[in-house]
Amino acid sequence: MSGAAAAVLAWALLAGALLPPPPVRPQPLPHGDREVHEKEAQFNTTYSDWVHANLLNIYAFNHSVRRNRTEGVRVSVNVLSDQKDQPVLFVVRQKEAVVSFQVPLILRGLYQRKYAYQEVSRTLCQPQTKAEVETQHFYVDVSTLSLNTSYQLRVTRVENFVLRTNERFSFNATAAQPQYFKYEFPEDVDSVIVKVTSAMAFPCSVISIQDILCPVYDLDNNVAFIGMYQTMTKKAAITVQKKDFPSHSFYVVVVVKTEDEACGGALPYYPLSKNSSPDEPVDQHNRQKMLEVMVSPAITSEAYVRSVLFCLGIFLSFYILTLLIACWESCRQHKRKGLLAAMDSPSLDTGHSRGIPDSFLNHGPYDSYGYGSFGECHALSPVPQPCPWAVPSLCLSFVLVLTGNGSSSSTEGVTDSLGSAEVSYSYMGQEQFKRRTPSGPARPLSIPMGERSLENVASRPRLDSLSSVEEDDYDTLADIDYDKNVIRTKQYLCVADLARKDKRVLRKKYQIYFWNIATIAVFYALPVIQLVITYQTVVNVTGNQDICYYNFLCAHPLGNLSAFNNILSNLGYVLLGLLFLLIILQREINYNRALLRNDAHALECGIPKHFGLFYAMGTALMMEGLLSACYHVCPNYTNFQFDTSFMYMIAGLCMLKLYQKRHPDINASAYSAYACLALVIFFSVVGVVFGKGNTAFWIVFSVIHIVATLLLSTQLYYMGRWKLDSGILRRILHVLYTDCVRQCSGPMYVDRMVLLVMGNIINWSLAAYGLIVRPNDFASYLLAIGICNLLLYFAFYIIMKLRSGERIKLIPLLCIISTSVVWGFALFFFFQGLSTWQKTPAESREHNRDCILLDFFDDHDIWHFLSSIAMFGSFLVLLTLDDDLDCVQRDKIYVF
Repeated sequence: MSGAAAAVLAWALLAGALLPPPPVRPQPLPHGDREVHEKEAQFNTTYSDWVHANLLNIYAFNHSVRRNRTEGVRVSVNVLSDQKDQPVLFVVRQKEAVVSFQVPLILRGLYQRKYAYQEVSRTLCQPQTKAEVETQHFYVDVSTLSLNTSYQLRVTRVENFVLRTNERFSFNATAAQPQYFKYEFPEDVDSVIVKVTSAMAFPCSVISIQDILCPVYDLDNNVAFIGMYQTMTKKAAITVQKKDFPSHSFYVVVVVKTEDEACGGALPYYPLSKNSSPDEPVDQHNRQKMLEVMVSPAITSEAYVRSVLFCLGIFLSFYILTLLIACWESCRQHKRKGLLAAMDSPSLDTGHSRGIPDSFLNHGPYDSYGYGSFGECHALSPVPQPCPWAVPSLCLSFVLVLTGNGSSSSTEGVTDSLGSAEVSYSYMGQEQFKRRTPSGPARPLSIPMGERSLENVASRPRLDSLSSVEEDDYDTLADIDYDKNVIRTKQYLCVADLARKDKRVLRKKYQIYFWNIATIAVFYALPVIQLVITYQTVVNVTGNQDICYYNFLCAHPLGNLSAFNNILSNLGYVLLGLLFLLIILQREINYNRALLRNDAHALECGIPKHFGLFYAMGTALMMEGLLSACYHVCPNYTNFQFDTSFMYMIAGLCMLKLYQKRHPDINASAYSAYACLALVIFFSVVGVVFGKGNTAFWIVFSVIHIVATLLLSTQLYYMGRWKLDSGILRRILHVLYTDCVRQCSGPMYVDRMVLLVMGNIINWSLAAYGLIVRPNDFASYLLAIGICNLLLYFAFYIIMKLRSGERIKLIPLLCIISTSVVWGFALFFFFQGLSTWQKTPAESREHNRDCILLDFFDDHDIWHFLSSIAMFGSFLVLLTLDDDLDCVQRDKIYVF
């Protein structure tokens, strides 16, 4: 051997002696012989070993535990062999707990799908110690039933295991490598809010708050066993109270789910090869998420008191303002009475009373009764001027044909007889809505049916039956039904034409609105309250915060309630609704006193005073506050109709009240009105449950919407003087032929036609929008239909009031302006969208925002404040809009 070869051999032998030998692959021992290898192990050291069915590896660790300092310990393993049918079992034995898991770790998803993970990391539960310093031991046992499996084991200490107040901490987590951290309450903090954020929406994760107990449930299949938890995409927030944790500390557990379906994501493709079994688990590779956690103190008890006082102060100020206005008005009335009494007293010089002209006071002599407007009245004319009684032949033809009263020949006879009446009118102005007076004597119109003159109809006194106040007492005679055709189909109607029924009959009719809605409120509210209490109990017991769609970044608990601020902000609806009822009660008392004095203004002037619908509106506003509060106890998909039911009723009652002002005799009864509203609520529930993406439902609803619009338009255009029966199509064709083919004539009721055409355009457009877009929030879509129709009718009423020569007094004008401004701000906050049950709870939390008012109220709470004020102002507008007519005779007030 040469010297060079000897040198190479020597170096090789020296290197072999210095390098550690490679791990020897142990051979399985005969069955029944068990070999145990136990070794002392160190932190932050990676151990690469083999294990088989007859070998048990035990790693012994020890570490010092201090009473005032908590350190986390994390065990990380990686099985290098791919033997899914014979996994490796790792058992961690501690002083007070045992944690075991297998690798590959099999986690189940939706439809029992299996997902396998080769790399697993678990944080060990830290037992408590009473000593200042204590050395604790724990052991990691590794075993398997496979022949030979290689693995890697590493145990490390977790830095920043204890979270600090108001300090952010970032970390990574996977489905097989969950993370949890400890937080300890400071002495002066009673509650905190845990905020977890991520720049990644997926993978879906779960945030859990658990007590300091062992074991910690930190896997996807057991994280919901204890504590509070919620799913998360980009945001999560949980408010934690110190009183709920005896140790004044808790764990923040973060788990990544195996699938994203719970957070609104798509299910992953589940590959199945031809030779694989459906039960074979799928490797998800690196399903990792970066997160950031921060714990900050929540509000104190002083903030609760301050917010409650703020809320009470806002709405009680309306009571004080109303009281001041009432006192000012009372002083003004007493001062005017005293001045009138002084002027009417005998003069010392002449012995005669001293009169004072009404123009000096700029008020009418009956204004002091105060049953109507706050402003001045005009003196009554000594001789009432009747409304024009000309009945257009075209109008009567329409009604007689549509109602089926007589054949076409009788209709023509009536038309001819009416055409013989020559009653001309001169206008005081150029517009058709100026006050008009008859310029020639009105000759009686000879009517073949009954041989009665229209003059007798006009001069007939109102029915004042003393034996009964039933509405049927008025409408049972056939001749009165004919009078309705004559009177209600005039081209220009006055309020006196539609205020002919006994006032006691109408009072009873409209009081039913109040009693019916009060009954509905009781039967509706009691089960709702019971249901939402059950919801809140389920949330508190199970800890599942995905049940309710709160704004978790601004949800302040009180007692068993999770979001007290959302409930408190509804107080305005109740208080302002009660205030409106008190205002209506005072007006009714004043009006009844005027009737007892036989006040001519109360009997014959102004819009007829009926307060039943106003009482129903105030009750509906109070119930809206109560049911909205119930909804916000646990807002979700199944109870959203609680928040909207009385909104539908408020919109319907406001439209009925507007119509009642000029049509008191022909307004809908309470039974039919509430039946229609019940049908609307029924469609709302059906739409919420079945309407999402259901084409058939939207087709049916759109057809019903359009048909209902046409029927209501016909009812309003003909003032109810039409009949829906088997002959309706024949009568419609006859009218179209007569007025569109044989002779071309425009609509007789132009203003009504303009309103109804606009209403049909809007409703047909809304129906087309719903059919094409099919919005997910059907309840809000249905409410938008009602609000659009209400606003259209209100705008029409204001325009027609001004065109008719009427005016809007100062108080209703101020109410209209201020209410419009408040509605604008309210809608701005409403459309902020802090949560939505149309999405998954995790996706809804992406819209959550911090509080913006007193660190207690969020945008939706401000919507509650402003919308309650705006609704109250809207009610006042309806109440005072026609106060300028309180001293105008009803036969000079136009109907539109």
